[in-house]
Amino acid sequence: MFVAYRGFSVILFAPVAALLAVVCVSPSLVPAFFSGIYMEKLAGFLKPYFPVFLLGALFGKLIEISGFARAITQRVTRLIGKNNAILAVVVVCALLTYGGVSLFVAAFAVYPFALELFKAANIPKRLIPGTIALGSFTFTMDALPGSPQIQNIIPTSFFKTTTWAAPWLGLVGAIFVFTAGMAYLTYQRKKAQDRGEGFGAEEGEPAKADEKSIHPLVAFLPLVLVGVLNLVFTRLLPNVYGPSFDFAAVGVKDVAALDTSKLIALWAVEGALLVGIGAIVITAFARVREPFAKAATVAVGGALLAAFNTASEYGFGGVIAALPGFRAISGAMAQAIHNPLLNEAITTTTLAGITGSASGGMGIALAAMGKQYLEQATQMGIPPEVLHRVASMASGGMDTLPHNGAVITLLAVTGLSHRQSYGDIFAMTLIKTAAVFVVIAFYYTFHIY
Repeated sequence: MFVAYRGFSVILFAPVAALLAVVCVSPSLVPAFFSGIYMEKLAGFLKPYFPVFLLGALFGKLIEISGFARAITQRVTRLIGKNNAILAVVVVCALLTYGGVSLFVAAFAVYPFALELFKAANIPKRLIPGTIALGSFTFTMDALPGSPQIQNIIPTSFFKTTTWAAPWLGLVGAIFVFTAGMAYLTYQRKKAQDRGEGFGAEEGEPAKADEKSIHPLVAFLPLVLVGVLNLVFTRLLPNVYGPSFDFAAVGVKDVAALDTSKLIALWAVEGALLVGIGAIVITAFARVREPFAKAATVAVGGALLAAFNTASEYGFGGVIAALPGFRAISGAMAQAIHNPLLNEAITTTTLAGITGSASGGMGIALAAMGKQYLEQATQMGIPPEVLHRVASMASGGMDTLPHNGAVITLLAVTGLSHRQSYGDIFAMTLIKTAAVFVVIAFYYTFHIY
């Protein structure tokens, strides 16, 4: 946590921290744990999930350079009005992230327009990070069913579910987070107005008007395609491939049969993102042709960094989970908290907070205890879809502590410090942490998922 907060690479220091823990147990185990656990876990994470990181980064970059992100922002602003600047920014962020744009790209794309809107409405600039965090890092990331974000994809591999798992629980959680988050930001705006605090000194350029207007239907098309085709492919692919794929049946020997039930959700998102990328290239060819090579290089670099950051944390977690201390703590938690949903929620959000990563924390928790949660849930009659939604939403709980990469990036983009704006981001962290327990209570009260 310390080195991440200080800006050092997690890729370098995750193995250092993990192996220092091994040294405390037995120095002679370091080489074996590094090669046999850390690198195996790291590679194991990248194998299924890197294509999602790559396609998501490229899709988001194309949305940006095509001018579609700007057109979407301008259209939503006109519909909602500049007087509702906070709501407009949240809606735009939600549309982009639920449509498949990565959280980091959404922050870059929306900030110039948020700056302009907040300045026109005389809302303190320090509230922009909290507003973007509500729209990008919360309900569209892990609560809304069908979200193509990685936090909603990882549980599919452990529970053999789809990204549309437990839709009613996801909607309840999303409504709770959106309502509570908007209420908090509105209250903070009113408090600032009451004491005479306005936008403040501006550092940076306002958003520039688009030289050539883009029809809003064209701008929204790739986002709609990703959302719709994700659902279509999720329903269609199981009928095409069944629960497994036998390579021998197509003349390929010495290759083990593929368990497709763990891959359907990944394939569905990847296929939807590919179609979305194609739609952008076709509808905005003149805009993206020249900058495509540079944009693709940037997207690949961003995808590699994001994927390896998460994979490094996943490897770190694999090492820690193999040590006696973790087994003692997890055993004590299992005895103290018999309910698998509560245990899963607390463990996942705690590990997400420690690693500063929703996907990293959830990957560690499910890799170490996912099978146990599933067995307990099955005995208690709890569907795996509920485990999926709880794990996904819990990962997006305490992950946004000060050392979280998305938080650091967001503050850097807005030119604000932790002292100025982290309090509002932390309020969103508390709200989304509470949301998972609201969802669990809703499930046990109504048995609807």
